[in-house]
Amino acid sequence: TGFGVTHVICPEESVMHYIHKLIDYPEALQVLEFSRSRAHLIAMRAAQGSALVNHTIGEFRHLFPWAEMRVVAVYRQDAEVPVAPDTRVLAGDEVFVLADKEKIRDVLRAIHNHDQPVRRVMIAGGGKVGLRLARSLVGQCQVKIIERDHKRCTYLAGELPSDMLVLEGDSADENLLLDEGVGQMDLFISLTNDDEDNILSAMLAKRLGAKRVIALINRRIYAEMMQGSTIDIAISPAQTVIGELLVHVRRGALAAVHSLRRGEAEALEGVARGDAKSSQLVGRRIEQVKLPDGARFGVIVRGDGHNCEVLMPHHDLVIQEADHIIIFIPNKRLLKPVEKLFQVSASFF
Repeated sequence: TGFGVTHVICPEESVMHYIHKLIDYPEALQVLEFSRSRAHLIAMRAAQGSALVNHTIGEFRHLFPWAEMRVVAVYRQDAEVPVAPDTRVLAGDEVFVLADKEKIRDVLRAIHNHDQPVRRVMIAGGGKVGLRLARSLVGQCQVKIIERDHKRCTYLAGELPSDMLVLEGDSADENLLLDEGVGQMDLFISLTNDDEDNILSAMLAKRLGAKRVIALINRRIYAEMMQGSTIDIAISPAQTVIGELLVHVRRGALAAVHSLRRGEAEALEGVARGDAKSSQLVGRRIEQVKLPDGARFGVIVRGDGHNCEVLMPHHDLVIQEADHIIIFIPNKRLLKPVEKLFQVSASFF
């Protein structure tokens, strides 16, 4: 354009896409995409009775050889547990796993058990995000939207298919929620512009029987307070957008940066450039690359299109030029030294 704009980031679109992934994978607490969606990072709660609970990470590969995955982090009662082959996953642990998109269903079943697909959704708030989300669910879910503004309700009714019900009212009205069958909902999502309203309506919906509730919460301190509450997932709009933004402001060969656990940790995707002389990565085995303490290799994505492979970072895997490497960073302070690994020395140019 005449203004020299190279990238446009739409916050509402980012939030909608983030929520849609949680609808696609109802077992997940967080779903992040890497390498043009070929690799997914999934956070989930280890469920009692699931196949891998009470087993060590080292046993996973033998128990489920077809569900190839890489466990990059485990949190227990809000504290990080060191990830090693002898780390035992317990019920209630928050487990972060990287895998090929095609294997994600298998991974979820192994760690969390299988949840029924989301079919009935109630959205509180018919603003920009609510409308975008409803549109994205056409043909996938039965949707009801609650909006208190009369004019906005009229607009929504004109924008959405007739089988999507637009209700004028207060999403924290117990009688309205009961009348509209909130107890039969697979998912209740509160997306108004008011944090307190979102928290209250989501908690009420959960109490009235909604299977799963998500609240959009702008203030970080509120989102942190909701951890461990009756709200299943608290989404911070800033955290969903910041990853897109960081890729454009950080130097180097970063293709993606995602925030985990409300900004406590990060996962980044970098592209290996150069050759064995100019790069700290290209031509080296995984075991030869020194990551900062705590940082861990996730997966390596190699090739494009039909030739694309998602590779586990076995110690003898040799990194090639143009490989996309995903690395988990438990602490933001490790970000700069990890970024430096992807920088190419001047001789390359």
